[in-house]
Amino acid sequence: MSAAAVEHPCDDKPETLLETANRLAEQLPGHRVEIIGGVITVAPPPDGPHARALTKLMRPFISAGLDDGESEVLQGIGLWLPGGPQDFAIPDLAIVDADFDEHRAENNCYDPCCFRLVLEVTSGNYQNDLRNKVTAYAQAKIPVYVIVDRKHSRVHVLTEPLPGGYDRHEVYAPGQQAPLPASIGAELALDVDEIVRAGRPKR
Repeated sequence: MSAAAVEHPCDDKPETLLETANRLAEQLPGHRVEIIGGVITVAPPPDGPHARALTKLMRPFISAGLDDGESEVLQGIGLWLPGGPQDFAIPDLAIVDADFDEHRAENNCYDPCCFRLVLEVTSGNYQNDLRNKVTAYAQAKIPVYVIVDRKHSRVHVLTEPLPGGYDRHEVYAPGQQAPLPASIGAELALDVDEIVRAGRPKR
């Protein structure tokens, strides 16, 4: 993602950061606009391999029963972040408590307390996913953060959030299984090779 250069309309009162972000989202359909650490970031629409990797990733969560009963598996749900007064993110994939509707916060986003896991599949924004969002999601006390790093063909599993990051950061390569903690509601492991291959463009 890149920080967006913004202009606001000529009026007496300048736009808030959130108003600017929402205006950009309206002007750039299909782009993902977020505020991380008080900075607006804009990502272009994801490519096909990104979407394919997400589809592959949803299957083990759904097969493990995480989309019925006490939790749901959702794409693109807004997460209100405590790191700044108007910070929010839109993770690629999340596992949330089934009662997440009761935890609506601001700007069509939901309180972090109902998130069990967030997952990002990197695009050109991989540095943001591997750095800024690590801090932001840890500050929000998201129990599990999974990053599919398509640039380096790795899956990162971060657990045990602290104020400045995660205490545990495990990295898995193709040929390995990436186990996820049972705290998400089921015991399962992600097939790194399958996910990494799905995220590559087909030549």
